[in-house]
Amino acid sequence: MSVINRMPDLVRACMTLKTIKLIPEWASQDILWVGWPCVQEYWGDQFEPAQAQIAQFIRALAPRISVQVGVQSDGDMAKARLACGPDCDIRKVSMGDIWFRDTGPIFAQIDGALTGLQFGFNGWGGKYVMAGDEATGADMLAASGYAAARHEFVLEGGAVDFDGAGRLMTTRACVLNPNRNSWTESQAEAALKGAFGVREIIWLDQGLAGDHTDGHVDNIARFIGAGRVVCQTASGDNDPNRAVYADIQRDLAAAGLDVISIPSPGKVLNMDGAFMAASHLNFVFANGLVIMPRYDAVYSEQARLALASALPGHEVIALDAGHILTGGGSFHCISQQIPVPTTQQPSLGEMT
Repeated sequence: MSVINRMPDLVRACMTLKTIKLIPEWASQDILWVGWPCVQEYWGDQFEPAQAQIAQFIRALAPRISVQVGVQSDGDMAKARLACGPDCDIRKVSMGDIWFRDTGPIFAQIDGALTGLQFGFNGWGGKYVMAGDEATGADMLAASGYAAARHEFVLEGGAVDFDGAGRLMTTRACVLNPNRNSWTESQAEAALKGAFGVREIIWLDQGLAGDHTDGHVDNIARFIGAGRVVCQTASGDNDPNRAVYADIQRDLAAAGLDVISIPSPGKVLNMDGAFMAASHLNFVFANGLVIMPRYDAVYSEQARLALASALPGHEVIALDAGHILTGGGSFHCISQQIPVPTTQQPSLGEMT
């Protein structure tokens, strides 16, 4: 039986749960998982430079949060230990590569218990099917000691963002793409509301030019508070996403959100001259620290200052991420947080 034919049963099963609480990323976190590059033929000559940038990212995180680095082999474990230092926990997990935001679980409190929500994964619509990715989430949960709640429809963590107050943001280009699920917008909304316990789905249309994920939302808009969202404005006359950014700002404002904009990285090309999906929004929260990807000396510093202004009480730093970007993403894409359980977030029935 297809996932779509089973959708009513799946949604009913989800809704029988008493409470589903999503804890936003700026809340207290217990652990941050980070993936370590392990497939050299995938990265080519960017393999070691990407490892170096990820090691710098991990070292910056270590004073604020317990970092668990996921590796594929004993050899990778030794190399990661040497590069990242003693203040992180290295764990062997099944993995095709480092994109834990998409292959790992999304944590929520279900009836008060922190639980890993797991979804189907098909290599970003069949484009990058790598052995081990389908088992990454289960291995992360086993290593962390949390139970799983399984949903059969295909969904990557980078495709959704939530504010902890009943809103979930996503894109039609990715979530309604037939290379994931053969469903309508209304069917998708029912499934997402059932799985995550949210009351409102905010739809954006397109993602960035050159985005291999078909338009993940964590590259184009991020919640930074309840009903408060940050997006980007075009930088430079040749920014390939100028029209996309304008549409995003319009749609976020139309949804009644408090919209803040920071500069984009502008036009970023790979060695073959193709657009790369560089985004300053692929940042990571870590217990009062925000680490933003840096791609140049001008636009990235402007974006860092704007983001710091929007996040008082947080330390916002920028770290080089150009080599990581050659693999298709940045800091948010390679990480997945385990939040500190809380009783302060409203349940579905308490949301206003």
